[in-house]
Amino acid sequence: MVISKKNIRIAEVIKALGHAVRFQILAELLKVENDCNVSTIQKILKVPQSALSQHLTLLKNKGFLNSRSYGVERYYFIKDAKIKTYIRNLLAS
Repeated sequence: MVISKKNIRIAEVIKALGHAVRFQILAELLKVENDCNVSTIQKILKVPQSALSQHLTLLKNKGFLNSRSYGVERYYFIKDAKIKTYIRNLLAS
């Protein structure tokens, strides 16, 4: 069986969004409309910092998020408008 690169990418996206915490991270970042630091996300989601960091790293590596540093704080934001639209559509359905 030959699997196309497009189908592999789609499966990776579904897998990344398939975890409730990761999807909730994206939903919360949509609400703030800007970037948000890790401690704020942690307070909202009430998940351990180590687990949150792993989820944020995965979302960043899969192209959903980007980040910037201000001093010792790291702020995350949704990478582009297409992703925001996609998440909004999923939330609306």
